[in-house]
Amino acid sequence: MAEVNVILWSREGCQACRQTKAYLKEKGYAYSNIDVEGKDFLRDVLELKYGIRHVPVIEIGRDGVYEAVLDGDPNRIEALLAGYRTEGKPAGV
Repeated sequence: MAEVNVILWSREGCQACRQTKAYLKEKGYAYSNIDVEGKDFLRDVLELKYGIRHVPVIEIGRDGVYEAVLDGDPNRIEALLAGYRTEGKPAGV
């Protein structure tokens, strides 16, 4: 089974992004960061995928299938990651 991936969409100067990075680091979750600062085409991607242009956005998934946390809610992050640990898929899928 493929490893779960965590992708953080963020930008410099974003307080919520800093808090999310600190949370992921504190919990020991490895993640890839996509910095959208000055890159409108990346915000366009977020708009196409989720109907938003703001960050942070945390995507959690594997094998090209991801669920997103759009508000940085730690409980939602934990719930999605727990679903992968116990069932191999996100809760609710």
